Amino acid sequence: MATERNETGRRLDIRGIDGEPFGDIMAELEALPDDETLLLLNSFEPEPLYQVLEERDFQYETMSGGSDVWYLEIRHE
Repeated sequence: MATERNETGRRLDIRGIDGEPFGDIMAELEALPDDETLLLLNSFEPEPLYQVLEERDFQYETMSGGSDVWYLEIRHE
């Protein structure tokens, strides 16, 4: 797993992680500057993450990219 940076923020693809990726996601969010976004790629809709994001004052938008990829764009409120 590697975090990539682009012109709008960071990109984290967790589809290939063995085990629980929650710690990796939280580490990226803690390091996320206020003016950047994190694009999270997952193999399923990350519904359990939504409440955690709301509790930590993040906004998010979820998009399906087909049967095997979901995109979650996360930013500070």
